[in-house]
Amino acid sequence: MIKAGVGRSNNPDPIKAGAEACEKALTQAGDKADLIVVFSTVAYDQKKMLEGVRSISKETPLVGCSDSGEITGEGPVSKHVAVMALSSDTIDFTIGVGEGTDKDSHKAGAEAAREIKKKAKGDISLFTMLLDGLAENGAAAVRGVQEVFGKNFPIMGGSAGDDFQFKNTYEYFNDQVLSNAVIGIGFSGKFSFGVGVRHGWEPIGLPMKVTKAEGAKLIEVNNRPALSIYEDYFGKKAEELIKEPIARMAYTYPLGMSVEGSPELLIRDVVIADEKGVITCAAEIPEGSEIRLMLGDPDKAIQAAKEAAEGALAQLKGTEPKVVFVFDCMARNKLLGPRIGEEIVAIQNVLGKEVPLIGFYTYGEQAPLGGVLGPECFSVFHNETMALMVLG
Repeated sequence: MIKAGVGRSNNPDPIKAGAEACEKALTQAGDKADLIVVFSTVAYDQKKMLEGVRSISKETPLVGCSDSGEITGEGPVSKHVAVMALSSDTIDFTIGVGEGTDKDSHKAGAEAAREIKKKAKGDISLFTMLLDGLAENGAAAVRGVQEVFGKNFPIMGGSAGDDFQFKNTYEYFNDQVLSNAVIGIGFSGKFSFGVGVRHGWEPIGLPMKVTKAEGAKLIEVNNRPALSIYEDYFGKKAEELIKEPIARMAYTYPLGMSVEGSPELLIRDVVIADEKGVITCAAEIPEGSEIRLMLGDPDKAIQAAKEAAEGALAQLKGTEPKVVFVFDCMARNKLLGPRIGEEIVAIQNVLGKEVPLIGFYTYGEQAPLGGVLGPECFSVFHNETMALMVLG
């Protein structure tokens, strides 16, 4: 049995907002919770908002992060706090934390996974991570978790946001507000789950080869400074492109990388560029990779969300969806603009309008390539992708 409730609030007082959202969630869940999940705007004082949530949730284990917009069954909003209260007599939830993602994301991912493996009562069958959205290399954090749980282990999650400011993101662990951290949730016990992973972006222009790269830094493409990709496309000089985070302009023109085992190109967001023409991405693009400039289309993005939901539902093998988690890139939010709600409706039309749903707009998603589970499962770091996790 899985029970969940979701509440949200945009009360101008951060303490009251946290308390109101948590109270609504707990009431819907039957006043009982084994886990509290919180997603919040950075417009709130983070400590006060969490204090408000804790005034209601008390000692119940709590995880969460800041975001660039909140998603509940009522649809997407911004400048809110959203809370889910989750209880189950068949699932054990084990939480853990790893710190230092600004210095060594791999180590932080492994640290969170190890803590969960050590504390869990049974074998963990699903791992969800909430990662600092400005980590030095999001893909390395995923590999850190795989080091502990194995290469074919299902990992789902999202990277924290800060309302499109790219300054500082926050992660919540019980009473603590952290930065540069990865929060993990291990699921063990008797339950079914499904995942859906699609983006719907289309490649444009010719393939290019990454001729020099270091971690998340893309240095040269086709033996030219990486920034030349955007100089050529936008007809702007490098100095114009580096005045502010290039992410603000290039979110509808990400880079797509060919990856074995994926029906779609793996998306990489560009975050900032420097005067030498080096682009820092949200995660690495290895040297020698073939990349394409990608273009977003609202209709294709909404169709991709529907396909992700259908994929997740199929994996439940006939069991009923009880809880939906949505990790949706903030670039999709920007791409869809006034049509943003259609994406969530498309998911609910497949999974059920009454099923408790919570999620947030991310700075990156963690999910199996192509949404594949089982022996072929291989979890990676995505950008600009709809990643769904459904518990049954």
